[in-house]
Order: sequence, then C-alpha cells, then structure tokens
Amino acid sequence: MNFVDELHWRGMIHDSMPGTAEQLEKEMSTAYVGIDPTADSLHIGHLVSVMMLKHFQLCGHKPIALVGGATGMIGDPSGKSEERNLLDEETLRHNQNCIQAQLEKFLDFNDIPNKAEIVNNYDWMKDFSFLSFLRQVGKHLTINYMMAKDSVQKRMLSGGGMSFTEFTYQLVQGYDFYWLNQHKNCKLQMGGTDQWGNIVTGTELIRRMGGGDAFAITCPLITKADGSKFGKTESGNVWLDAKKTSPYSFYQFWLNCSDEDAEKYIKIFTLFSQDEIAEIIRVHREAPHLRAVQKALGKDITIRVHSEKEYEMALEASEILFGKGTSESLQKLDEATFLSVFDGVPQSVVDKDEVAQGIDVIELLSTKTTIMPSKNEARRMIKEGAIQVNKGKVTEGTLIDSSFLLNEKYILVQKGKKNYFVIVVH
Repeated sequence: MNFVDELHWRGMIHDSMPGTAEQLEKEMSTAYVGIDPTADSLHIGHLVSVMMLKHFQLCGHKPIALVGGATGMIGDPSGKSEERNLLDEETLRHNQNCIQAQLEKFLDFNDIPNKAEIVNNYDWMKDFSFLSFLRQVGKHLTINYMMAKDSVQKRMLSGGGMSFTEFTYQLVQGYDFYWLNQHKNCKLQMGGTDQWGNIVTGTELIRRMGGGDAFAITCPLITKADGSKFGKTESGNVWLDAKKTSPYSFYQFWLNCSDEDAEKYIKIFTLFSQDEIAEIIRVHREAPHLRAVQKALGKDITIRVHSEKEYEMALEASEILFGKGTSESLQKLDEATFLSVFDGVPQSVVDKDEVAQGIDVIELLSTKTTIMPSKNEARRMIKEGAIQVNKGKVTEGTLIDSSFLLNEKYILVQKGKKNYFVIVVH
C-alpha cells in the first residue's frame, strides 16, 4: 500500500511537507510519533497517531513510538491555556510501562525488518547538561523563529504568558527528532495538526545540524459533528485501560456515535479496506436504525483494545439494559461491567444477614427498600408480571436469599420496562 494515499482516503492527513511521499516511495523509511506519559493509560484521542503508525508499518515502513519521559517533565504548551503540573521520574516510568503494554496491541514488535520500537527521550536527555544543550542545540535557532510558533503566540496573546521551561519545549522535541534521525535513521515525524510547529522545528534543527532532509505529516484534530471535543464524555476521557473505562462503557462510546461521526471514525480507527467500509456504510444507510456502522466500528476497536471476550460481555450487557438479556446473561457480567451498565441507577442497601435468612419479595420491595411505595402496590405489580428480579419474573411469596446475589453483593430489580434498581447487600 502507498502510505500517503492510504491516509488521504481515510481523512487522516492535514499537512504534509513537500517531498514526504517521494521519500516513502524511495525506500523503507522510519517515522515516529511522540506520546507524553502524563497518565498511566492512553485515551482514544491518542489512537489517531497510533493508527498512523499502524498504517505506516502495514505499508512496509518502520514505526517508532516515543514515550516522552523527558518532555513529560516539561509539558507541551500546544493547545494548553496554562502550565501543566510536572511529574516525577518514578511516576513517569510507571506511566511509560503501562503505555507500552497498550501499544503492543496495535504495533508489531516481533523480529521483522520493520519491527516497531518504543524509545524514551529521557534516556538521551537525562545526562545532557544545560550548558551542553545551549551550545549544541540552542545556538541553531533564533528567538524570532521560536516566538513565531502558533503555540507560543496564542499563550502570549492570552495574557497568561509562559515559563522559560515551556518555551524551550519545541527545542527539546526538535532535538528528539534530530537524535532519532542520527541514531535510528528516522526521517519522518507524525502527529496532530497542533504539533506542526514543533515538528517543523525538528526538521529545521536536523537541517541546520547537518542531518540532511527530514519530513512531517500531521493529521486533523478529530472533532465531533456537534462541535464538542472527541473522546470526552460526561465522566471524562475514554481510556484504553479497563480500570478507568470499562469495556462496556468503551463499546457504548462508539455505539452512541452519530451517523456522521461513525462514518468518519470507521475510516480512522479500523483497518477495514475502502471497499469494506463503503459496503458497511451502504448497508447502514439502507436501515440507519440498525446502526451497522457503529456496531462494526465498536466491535473492531473494542476487540483490538480489550479482547473478544470483553467485547462479547459488552454486547451481552447492552442487551440486558435494553430488555433482551436473560438471567443467565446477567450472571456472566463481572462486577465492573455490572456497575458500568447500571451506573446512575437508584441504589438501596440491605443487610447481608437478612438476605442470608431470606426476605419475602414484597417486604424487600416495600419495607427494606423504597422501590415500591407500599406492600399493596408491590403485590399488584407482581401479579401483573411487572416486577423482575435479576431478569426473572417473581411471584408473591418468593423468598429473596443469597442465591440471588450477583457478584456476591448485588440484586437487580426491574419495575416495568425501563426502571431499574440495584440492591447492594452488605
């Protein structure tokens, strides 16, 4: 595959430096993407540049993921209105190890000619003295050149200013590109369009320090059709770490995308071919209510980030919430998935010893909890078949005991079609 053409049809190129396509056609080339390890997990906003590396490798080139232990200690001013908190080395190392494990799900690190690599700029910056950096790197770029960058201009115009530490970020990132150029024969840096200025600084530094030609590609910043920020939900970022964002919530994010967004995202975040995507979109447009694009997108990315088993559980959980699940499928959910599915549902607490002895279902609903306003109302709804416990119908006289516990501590009550209640047994 031709890498530039592949990115173009997927809508993943914003800017490309002249000569980039020619360089990639000439030989197997090396490119890198930088990731600042400010958390111990990637979020889906990172996946755009990770997918660029994935396509780069599939096209026969060598990808490098640079985990920025050094730059993470400074903080990139691009797109930021205020200075970032600085992290200590121990925290950064922990974050880097977690990120590496996630990258291994996308890139091939096996022993092949174009195997992926992970590097850490702390390894070559940690022993670089301030005076040496000024002599070897700082002298090559003027203050005028550095001040002209958009990221600097925006911060200065905002009135907040910026520290010397952040001002030098572009020099440090530029030196990363130079170091990789000299030691790994890296000739291309890729990133989001907000990184264009920093990347160009790197190409300029390579040229001025005698490293030859270097190139740049940026992808558009991904936005949602309604103008809100991609990857953000009411509860914050959508993370790749299952402890931060459950596989169920992860899958739901993609499933709930608008049609317009889903048709854009399926090109960016999956490896489906152009013909396969065209067919999925055609099927979707014939019956939009079936959400074919969202389902194909959600399945592909959930399996890639988590596993097929986690995807199946997310699918089962979705069925439960929308009324199609069974008691057996509810029993399969682990605690994290169960809590994700029923996040925000009213909860009541019942004593564990009482449940062990068995509580009459009517008393449980009306006296031990406030699910039903009275025993008469509970009795009436049970007779009408409008009450389910753990997705199963109950009758008057049913004893709710420890055998009903989900994950040894929860009972799910459904009133009517859409009203759920979680009983927490302590």
